Amino acid sequence: MKVKLSVSQEHYQEIKIALIEHGIEIDENSDLILSESNHYIDNLMVKDKQTNEQIYLSVNQIVSIESFGHSVEVFTKDASYQVKERLYKIEALLNPDKFLRVSNSVIIAKDKIKKISPTLFMKFILAMNDSRNIVVTRSYYYIFKESFGI
Repeated sequence: MKVKLSVSQEHYQEIKIALIEHGIEIDENSDLILSESNHYIDNLMVKDKQTNEQIYLSVNQIVSIESFGHSVEVFTKDASYQVKERLYKIEALLNPDKFLRVSNSVIIAKDKIKKISPTLFMKFILAMNDSRNIVVTRSYYYIFKESFGI
């Protein structure tokens, strides 16, 4: 049996060794995920689009995560990566104090917003520190306002 681990850095090696001793293989491409309750991830497994290398990306580097149909991309200040997980699964793994969903297809890092511009039709345009603009849709307008105390 193969499983993917979604646990804290401090417990990762301990859990990995225990699982291997019981004949369970650790595989980042597995559909089965073993995770700690009440734990938010420190790193996210992503794939470099140019080299196809699997990389552990620190969540502190993430500016936004966006879904394009069945494809999910993670954007940092300098690059973008692909992820296999669905957006809602990634959202559940991220600390809600640091990340916020702003539309059906986008999650942003709260501390990576450079500028918030309101629009006339219950939307916000966010200028992110990677030079991209992201729209907070009407469905998420009040959630965004509450999160930022606007």
